[in-house]
Order: sequence, then C-alpha cells, then structure tokens
Amino acid sequence: MKSNLTAAIAWRYLLSKKSHAAVGTISTVSVCAMAVATAAIICVLSVFNGFHDVIASRLDTLSPEIMVTPSSGKVMDNASGLTARLAEMPEVETATPTLSDNALVICNSQEMPVMLKGVVPADYARVTAIRDLIGNDYGTYLDSIPADNTPAVLAIGVAARLAACPGDGALVFAPRREGRVNMANPAASFLTDSITVAGIYRSDQSQFDEDGVLMPINAVRDLLQYGDVASAIEIRLRPGSDAEKVTEKIAGQLGKGFVVRDRLRQQEMNFRMVSIEKWVSFMLLGFILVIASFNIISSLSMLVLEKESAIATFSALGLSRRRIGRIFVWESLYVSLAGGVAGIILGLILCLLQQHFGLIKIGSDPSAAIVAAYPVRVHATDILATFVPIFAIGIVTAFITGGFAKSRILHR
Repeated sequence: MKSNLTAAIAWRYLLSKKSHAAVGTISTVSVCAMAVATAAIICVLSVFNGFHDVIASRLDTLSPEIMVTPSSGKVMDNASGLTARLAEMPEVETATPTLSDNALVICNSQEMPVMLKGVVPADYARVTAIRDLIGNDYGTYLDSIPADNTPAVLAIGVAARLAACPGDGALVFAPRREGRVNMANPAASFLTDSITVAGIYRSDQSQFDEDGVLMPINAVRDLLQYGDVASAIEIRLRPGSDAEKVTEKIAGQLGKGFVVRDRLRQQEMNFRMVSIEKWVSFMLLGFILVIASFNIISSLSMLVLEKESAIATFSALGLSRRRIGRIFVWESLYVSLAGGVAGIILGLILCLLQQHFGLIKIGSDPSAAIVAAYPVRVHATDILATFVPIFAIGIVTAFITGGFAKSRILHR
C-alpha cells in the first residue's frame, strides 16, 4: 500500500504542471532525447536484419542447401560411392559431386585466371538455380549435355574480361599434377582443353560472378588428371526437410573426415560481419542513450529542488527519508520508461513505413543495386535487447535522484 502511494505521488509529479517552466521544458527534452535515441537503435538493428535477409535470399542461387567437403586435402576419393550413399537418404532429393580448381582461360586473345568447377550439368541444375541464371534455353541445353563433352558456362565477370559470348571457342589450361616439369618446354607442363561457351550467368554474388567457369565434371577430371574424386558434394533436400537437422545427421554418419555445412555456414563470414556491425552499432547508439540519460538526471534534480517544500511536508507528516526518496525513484523510472516506450513505438512506425513504402533509397541510382531501398525487418529479440539499456539507465538514474532527494532532507 505504501509502495502504491509513493508510485501514485511520483505519477502525479510527472503529469502536474511545474511551477518553473524550465523544469517542464527540460523534462520534455529528456523524454524526447531518450525516445529519439531508442528509435534510432530500433531502426538501425532492423536495417541490419534486413541486410541479413537479403544476403540469405541471394544464397539460394548457387549455394546448395548442404555441402559436404573433405576435412583435410583438396579432394575426396570414391566420390561416386559417397554421392550414391547420400542420395539414398530419405531427406535428400539430389546429391551431386563437384570438382573445383584453378585454371587459365584464353579467349579472343584475352587471358584470365579462373576458378574451374566441374559439375554434372543436369544434377547441378536441380541443386542450384543455374538454369534461371543463364536462361531457360541454356538451362534446357545443360540438361542434354553429356558429361564427357566440354561446353562451359562463364560467370559474367569472366565473360566481360574475355569479351566472350555464347558460341565462342576458348582454351583452358591447367598445370599437370603428375610428372616432372620440363624447363626446356614449359608449355608441356600444362594440359589443355578446347571449350565452347554455352552460356553466361550472373548471380549478383562476387564470389561466383568474378572468376567462375562451369564445365562437365568428367572433362575437368581429365584436365586435372583426377579419377573418381570430388572437392565437394552438393545436396538438395526434399521439401519440408529441416536443413540443420539433416546436416547434423549427415555429419554423424560420415564422421570426422568430412565437413558438412548448410547454406548459412557456407557463408558464415558474411553473416558474422553483418552481426558484428549490427552489435557495434548497438553499442555506439547505447552510448548516445547514456548521454541522453544525463538530461533525465538534470531534470529530476531540478524537480527535487522545486519540490523541497513538499518534501518538508512529507517529512513532517512522518514519511521516512527512504520513502520520500522512493517517490523520486519512481519518478525517474517513469521518465526513462516513457522515453523508451515512446522511442520503441516511433522506431516500429518508421520501420513499418520503410518496409511498405521504401522511403529511404539506396544510392542515387536504385536500379544499380540489388535492392532499391534499405531493407528492414524487426526482431522481437532486438526490442528486448533495447529494453536492457533503458531499464539499466532507469535504475541508475533512480538511485541517483532518490539519493539526491534524501540528501535535501538533511540539508533542511
């Protein structure tokens, strides 16, 4: 009951008209500063969530749902047997081996080092979205390519550098893995294959678009002097399968000789950078929130001075110093929570407006970006995280203000 009384008095002080206009103005400014800083935190965290979703959505193009790679070395042996074993799992729709290594491509008197990737075209088109990236005609053509032919699909960066178009011929060079280097004839240290440009893809991901070249896996194995090996096995799951659980299941069956990763773990560095930037921004804006709290301490200290006569009356009526200080503790909590809640509501409104109307565009030429406006997505955990500094600030300012109020009793 007594606690309710002190809270009610604090609420009355919050809403009542101040005898000095400066006290009311500073209190309003304190709440607004807290609200603006809180809204900024909500908006910034939501924008980072939006960019996280954009990165995740782009992974659906050339990153498989699950990728199996050797834990040591560049390749795994008995790729056909391992692929067949994985394909027999009830959750797996398609499993296909791939073989990647460095090579050199010469086309139209231009040369460029590339990342050569051997695939089984029909299976690779099921595991990834390569068919959509190079067009339906070329996608149909990929399905009909025998695995021992040498057509190639170039990334947009390779095609631009070599001025290559579909139908152009090119040469691909790879160093011999076996035998000794002939210093008298260095060209003999390379194996060569003639390729035909069957298509050009663009995924809007630099790791794939800069230097990627896709060829049938048997042609790549012959060029690199490999047998039945693969550098990775890429997997597409059946609809409704839980990628994380299947990843753990595959890892348990294959053992320590293999690394099994889902899409998010394949791009772990990109997501980690977004996460680091997000929480560093949260800390910086949290410092701004702390600075804004200084206004709360100032305004409440002025309120204590304004209410000295009321404090004296409460003391004369028998209220203890502790209970009088608790009135201003509640007052501080009210001000902090009012600013915090108002800021969260403001931040949510701004995020919804940005999400539905795209008010703030990215750059001067939105058509050149993957997304035209800043993406946003609000997480409930971010709202809870924002409440932590607000609550902490409210507690600290409450103790400071309550202590100041009790000290004024002693000075009377």
